[in-house]
Amino acid sequence: MHVSDALAAAAREVRHDPQRMPEALCAACVRLLPVTGASVSISGGRGIQMTWCASDRVAARLAELQYTLGDGPCQTALEQGAPVIAADLTDGRDVRRWPVFAHEAAGLGVLAVFSLPLGVSGAAVGTLDLYCDEAGGLSEPDLRTALWVRDAVTYALMSVQPAYDDTDDAVEEGVASWVEASEADHTEVYQAVGMVMVQIDLDPEQALDRMRARAFAEGLTVSQVARDVLARRLRFQPEPDDRDDEQGRDGDRS
Repeated sequence: MHVSDALAAAAREVRHDPQRMPEALCAACVRLLPVTGASVSISGGRGIQMTWCASDRVAARLAELQYTLGDGPCQTALEQGAPVIAADLTDGRDVRRWPVFAHEAAGLGVLAVFSLPLGVSGAAVGTLDLYCDEAGGLSEPDLRTALWVRDAVTYALMSVQPAYDDTDDAVEEGVASWVEASEADHTEVYQAVGMVMVQIDLDPEQALDRMRARAFAEGLTVSQVARDVLARRLRFQPEPDDRDDEQGRDGDRS
């Protein structure tokens, strides 16, 4: 009841501006839990992800970082459909599990990340990602609260009408428009992947991997690389490995 009341109160605060509802939900998550920040990401299929809301710039950067790398607690939570607790990104198992992500996250001042899959009937449609600027896990009561928060955020994200008195239509419309805006924000990635596929004759997953590698090497996000591809400021060239792969495919066909 405490979680439901807190999230409902956050939605009521922005009932006259439904576009701010996701931001309000993220802020409420931070108030409810012993964390520094939070974000909600939506999965648009294999390899495609978009940020629905973030409580602060670090939370937003962390979400984009995992999308750019194609690795991290968020990606693992999506793949496994189960909560992922990374209690210390400076040492031990978590660093070995996601070495590049752990290094980059620590550079942002993020020392612990908790990723909870969103969805119904075992199908993950996104993640609630929480981060801390200190290492350490979640206590059992805090984890229980986080899972309740996750369920409430899933409820909002799936556009099911929540019990927000006479503001139901406005809130639901706000959810739908935010999801639509988030999808539009990453449509450019889909388009750029198609162009890179043609340029270097690779499948979609390989093309996205190449864009991610370019983004990481140049300190950019994959969305920024996509914009450069679409604006024709960047063109990918086949590499020796690509030609080897193509020869191998030709050999298989023969």
